[in-house]
Amino acid sequence: MKLRYTPDAIADLRKVLAYIETQSPHGARKVQARIQRLINLTLDHPHVGARTSSKRLRRLVARPYPNLIFYEVGDDEIVIHGVRHSTRRPSSVPG
Repeated sequence: MKLRYTPDAIADLRKVLAYIETQSPHGARKVQARIQRLINLTLDHPHVGARTSSKRLRRLVARPYPNLIFYEVGDDEIVIHGVRHSTRRPSSVPG
């Protein structure tokens, strides 16, 4: 299984981490590590995330942090579509 990030997902992740870094550089590193561990988990367990209202997207919650990871399971790849703070409007969900 391969892993691919959409340009929007990369931009989302950068925004999330940049915002946290203004408050706590150490906190930003912890959040980044947690998000990365979850994304890596999808490579071994692609269907670990909950289904969303979009038939093609799944969602992981980066507990204990309030961030959501949206991804799609393909035949031979996992595509990360977005990383969002859980309080953002549902209409901001990728796809």
